[in-house]
Amino acid sequence: MSDHPTIGDTLEQTADRYPERDAIVYPRKDQHWTYAAFDERVNRLANALLEAGIETGDRVATVLYNGSEMALTVYACAKIGAVFTPLNFRLPAGEIEYIVNDAEAKMILFESETREAVEGARPSLESVAEYVFIDDDRNDVPAYASGFYDVLESGSTDRPDVRVDEDDVYAFIYTSGTTGRPKGVVHEHRSMVEHDLLCIAEMNLTRDDVGLSMMPLYHCAELHCNLFARVHRGAANVIHHEFEPQAVLEAIEDHDVTLLFAAPTAWNALSMTAAEMDVDLSSLRLGLYGAAPMPEQVLENCMEHLCEDYVQAYGMTEIGPAGIFQSAADQIPKQGSAGLPGLNHELRIVEPDADPDQVVDEGEIGEILIASPCTMREYWNRPEATAQSLREADGTTWYYTGDLGYRDDDGYLYVVDRKDDMIVSGGENVYPAEVEDVLFAHDAVEEAAVVGEPDDEWGETVAAYVVGEGVDAAALDEFILESDRLADFKRPRTYYFVDELPKNPSGKIQKFKLREDEAGLEPEAETVAS
Repeated sequence: MSDHPTIGDTLEQTADRYPERDAIVYPRKDQHWTYAAFDERVNRLANALLEAGIETGDRVATVLYNGSEMALTVYACAKIGAVFTPLNFRLPAGEIEYIVNDAEAKMILFESETREAVEGARPSLESVAEYVFIDDDRNDVPAYASGFYDVLESGSTDRPDVRVDEDDVYAFIYTSGTTGRPKGVVHEHRSMVEHDLLCIAEMNLTRDDVGLSMMPLYHCAELHCNLFARVHRGAANVIHHEFEPQAVLEAIEDHDVTLLFAAPTAWNALSMTAAEMDVDLSSLRLGLYGAAPMPEQVLENCMEHLCEDYVQAYGMTEIGPAGIFQSAADQIPKQGSAGLPGLNHELRIVEPDADPDQVVDEGEIGEILIASPCTMREYWNRPEATAQSLREADGTTWYYTGDLGYRDDDGYLYVVDRKDDMIVSGGENVYPAEVEDVLFAHDAVEEAAVVGEPDDEWGETVAAYVVGEGVDAAALDEFILESDRLADFKRPRTYYFVDELPKNPSGKIQKFKLREDEAGLEPEAETVAS
C-alpha cells in the first residue's frame, strides 16, 4: 500500500478489520458474502482480468444493471489500476458505440437485458478485445464472449501483484449529457477515497449500518456516495438489480436496512407504496436524496410512512458527485435549499463565467463554484471543456458548475437554474425553473420545459413546451396572470403543445434539442398577446 490508500486498499483494510461481517447481499442470486469472501472474489476477478491482458490504465466498460458482479468489477479494476468505465444500461447501440470508442475500452461486461444494444454496437467497437457475459444459465453465453462466472473462477485468490498509486486514474464516468455528447469525467483514486470520508461523516455511517443499493450503480451517486462509503466503513450492502418499490420495502424489513438513497421521484413512489402496505420499516434511520430538492409534500409523506431523517446531497459527476449537504435538521427550516458546503469543501457565487474572485453580493444570483479535494482530474480528451470548467485562483482549483444560485443570510445555497438555460429578455434575466414551477401548478400540465426564443425587439422571449391534456395557450396565460407569481416579462409568449419532451437516459430534459429544433417534435404552436 502507498502512504495514501487507493480504492482497492479501502476494501482490503475493511476485510482485515471485519472479515466476518456482511459485505454483499444479492438476493436475486442468493449470494451472501462476508468481507473476507468478497475480497477473495475481487482478487480472483482482478487476477483473471490480468490473465485476459487487462493492464494498468486499460479501460473496462460495463453495460450492467445492479448486481454483485458490478461491485466485484469496480473493486477488481481498482486493485490492478484498470479504469472502470460504467455505462448506463438503458443506452441504445449508437450511444454505447460512441462512449466505448471515446474511452477506447479494451473489455466490455454485459448481461441478457443489455445484450441486444451491445451486439448492435459491436461491429464498430475496434478497441474491445474481450467480451464478458453475465448470466445464470452458463450455456447462454454468446460465442464471441466469455462467461463471467467462468472468468471469476479461473483467477487466483492471491492479492494481485500490481502497484496502484493514489494519483492513478480509477474511472471514466460519462456525464449524461444535457448539452450534447457525453463527456468522460476522469477521477483518481485519492479523490474518491476523500469522497468516501466526506460521505461517511455527513451520513454518520457506522459499521452497523445496512445500505440498500437500488438506484443504478453505473451512476456515481449510488456508487460513490453509498457503496464505496459503506465498504470503506465496513457496513453491509444489499443490492437490488433494479428499482421496484414493493421489493425495496420488503427488503428493508427482511434485511433491517438502515440507509437508502433515492431520487425524489423514487422516494415519492416508496412513500405512496408504503402507505398501502403492511411492512415494518422501523430499521430505516436515514434517507439520502439528490438530483433535485424534495418537494415539501413528498418530504412530509416520506417522514410519515418511511423514516424521520433525510439528508440531501447536491453536486455533479465532476466533483465526485457530492459537495453540498442539507442535513436532517435543516430539511424543514431550509426546505428548497441545497444546504451548506461539505467538509473540506468551499463554495462561491460569482458573476456567470467570471473569475473566481468576482463574487456577487449576498443574496444575488450568480454561477455556483465549488472547490473540493474530490474534483475530477479532467474531461477525457476534451482540453477545451476542461479549461472552461476548472480554473485556478490563488492556488485553489474551482469547478464551474454551470448552475446558477444564491446564498441566503445563513450561507445556505439555493440552486435556481442552469446557466445555459437562462433567458435574457429586454435586459432582464428570466430563470426557466421559476416559470416551469408556475406552469406545473396547473392541474392539466404534466410536464413543461421553458426556453428562450430569439426576438428582434426583446433579444429573447419566453417559450414553453407543454405536455398535457385539454389545455390551451389562452387558459395557461390566464392562469399565470391570475397566479400573481410571475413578473409580466417572464410570461411565456409562445406555447408549444407536445406529446413528450426530449430526455437523456437519466430522464433530464434536453433543452438544447428544443432550442435547436432537434427534438423532431411537430408541436402545435400558440402565441399569446404581449
